[in-house]
Amino acid sequence: MAKKVILVDDSKTILATAQMALDEMVQNGGVILALYQNPAELLNLLMSGNENFDMLISDINMPQMNGLDLAATLKADERFKNKPILILTTESSPVMKERGKEIGVTGWMVKPFSDEKLIKAVKMVLGI
Repeated sequence: MAKKVILVDDSKTILATAQMALDEMVQNGGVILALYQNPAELLNLLMSGNENFDMLISDINMPQMNGLDLAATLKADERFKNKPILILTTESSPVMKERGKEIGVTGWMVKPFSDEKLIKAVKMVLGI
């Protein structure tokens, strides 16, 4: 059964790049990919039960909502607390990474990323 991966990033370029990188996984039925530019909109959909995921990949610096705040809100909710969240960001400071660890994010990937690295991370986290 396909795993649902949600990617939220305010950059259309990053969304398109990740979509192309994961295209083969989508085509072979291993992954269903949903893309969002607005983390606040995504949070509303998740909290209302109109969206769900097996893995969330989130940027940090977005105008509507910080990705770490999104992760913290989701990790505090019983429905999402054990679901993997990967941070995909330009942020590489130890302070930010420590905050992510405290929140409970699964991993941290710094932009720019290679297709291979993203594919490997998704496969490893989802066990596919």
